[in-house]
Amino acid sequence: MGIVSVRNLRKVYGDFTAVDGISFDIEQGEIFGFLGPNGAGKTTTINMLIGLARPTGGTIFIDGIDGTRDTKKAQSTMGIVADESNLYDEMDGFDNLCFCASLYGMRKDEREKRAHELLEWFGLKGAGERPFRTWSKGMRRKLTIAAGIIHHPKILFLDEPTTGIDVESARQIRSLILDLKRQGTTVFLTTHYIEEAQRICDRIAFIVNGRIVKSGTLEELMENAGHEHIIRLTLSNSANGVTTDLQHRFPTLHIEAKEENACFISSPEKIPLSPILQYLDSKGISVFEAKEMRPTLEDVFVKVTGIEAGKLHKEKEGKK
Repeated sequence: MGIVSVRNLRKVYGDFTAVDGISFDIEQGEIFGFLGPNGAGKTTTINMLIGLARPTGGTIFIDGIDGTRDTKKAQSTMGIVADESNLYDEMDGFDNLCFCASLYGMRKDEREKRAHELLEWFGLKGAGERPFRTWSKGMRRKLTIAAGIIHHPKILFLDEPTTGIDVESARQIRSLILDLKRQGTTVFLTTHYIEEAQRICDRIAFIVNGRIVKSGTLEELMENAGHEHIIRLTLSNSANGVTTDLQHRFPTLHIEAKEENACFISSPEKIPLSPILQYLDSKGISVFEAKEMRPTLEDVFVKVTGIEAGKLHKEKEGKK
């Protein structure tokens, strides 16, 4: 049993099942990610884990504590960062952190020292005396995370930590999360950023329609696509006009144009490149580059869930 152990967790709202019998463990000191589209059950799951929603069924154990029966005790081990900030606009950064620390029973000298440390560590010292309402989205997000760890929690719950902020702030937050891991903090995060999960998570669970459809380390997940061969051809002509002819000529291969002047050829078997090049040459089409591609986590996600990655991309844009 890990620091978090979940078995057959369910949440039903009337006729709608938001979370449908999921089970997983999170080991001490790892970053565990829930990856899935909006409405998949990510936030509902995290709300049950942190005690904001009561499960319809199943069990939750946090650091050996029954999270469904002794919620307050379980919460004492957690840091919680919701997808929306719960800090006070009229307070400055320092006072917000000190107030949060007081809620955890920290002494005045202890919480002030910790607040100064976190403002320095998160690169917010210069803004620490300004009202929170004047801060940028990225700065607000960093302070919200700082408030979530001010009491040195064993496990930090992060719901969509980088949604809606600028690229540089998102990069800084990912770096901070990795720093927390190096210090021994366990991190559970939800995200619909495939590249974010790939960069920082030790293990990832794909959740769709309230169910975990696949989970494992990045290496374990990549085994799903590891036996597929993919070649990217950079062409002298538009790829859109070529793929139909190629697909007709080589029906055992899967061929598609993902870019203006590039087509992608995939097959579970090794791809016979020479006949393809000869065929294109006979059509007067030059191949500038033929590159073997390694499958990505995005490829695995699409293969396992049947959800096109473009759907996640549109959701990301819509939430910014």
